[in-house]
Amino acid sequence: MAGLWSRIKRLAVTDVGALLRGLGKADLEQFERTLIEADLGVAAAEELVALVAEEVRRGRLKTADDVRAALLARLTAILAAPGSGDPGAVARAAPGGGPTVLLLVGVNGTGKTTAAAKLAWRLERQGRPVLLVAADTYRAGATEQLERWAERLGVPCVKGARGGDPAAVVFDAVEAARTRNREVIIADTAGRLHTQDDLMKELVKVARVAGRKLPGAPHETLLVVDGSTGQNAVQQGRAFKGALPLTGLVVTKLDGTGRGGAVVALRKELGLPVRFLGVGEGPEDLEVFDPAAYARRLLDA
Repeated sequence: MAGLWSRIKRLAVTDVGALLRGLGKADLEQFERTLIEADLGVAAAEELVALVAEEVRRGRLKTADDVRAALLARLTAILAAPGSGDPGAVARAAPGGGPTVLLLVGVNGTGKTTAAAKLAWRLERQGRPVLLVAADTYRAGATEQLERWAERLGVPCVKGARGGDPAAVVFDAVEAARTRNREVIIADTAGRLHTQDDLMKELVKVARVAGRKLPGAPHETLLVVDGSTGQNAVQQGRAFKGALPLTGLVVTKLDGTGRGGAVVALRKELGLPVRFLGVGEGPEDLEVFDPAAYARRLLDA
């Protein structure tokens, strides 16, 4: 991940003379532009610029270290949310017994199928038997990929007929989980239909049918987004949040030079807790999100 602080510290906002004199309009505009270019989003960028400007005016920020500490504290506050940094917040036991149902949603290419496998690996290691569900019946590759992961992990996988009803697959999976004594159902859903409206209607149906089979289901609906796509991830998040009662985010593809500032924009603009970060291709490469650690990671060059 490219360091944000290495870009900020080249600006006048970290120059001791500038801090003592007070920051001008041009300084603040350049500062805000740097934050936006790092994909933090307009809302977060404005909040951070306003913070620095006010603290400089009050004489509380006098050195570059002061600025960094202030940014770190506010970034951590923005990223923090109930459920963040708490792996137990995902897949807690369903009220009233029965399997816990997790839906993973998001557009194709974000890493939903791999995220489903990584969550299965984590929960199995916690002693919570998982049933994987290939509820993307429209793309053969998704089913095959999930089946390969299931075989690799040694967990059962339920699938439907090609082009079949995804809601029916999830409906049947609840009974299968009961029969096989599986505690958690993780359903990998479709990420693309003919139109976005079609996709959202299909996902709403899947959630509704799951609730009909098991009251309270789905207990978690996690949106999987590709963190390297910047503001596109935020736009996707708005679309899914408008259709579904999302409970958290899984941000993937942050293992290379991905523009990690999008995590801040997602948290700020969607108001959802970030639960996990995908940082590699292995089953263990799913980090529990730590707001303070991520803020440091984002700032550090």
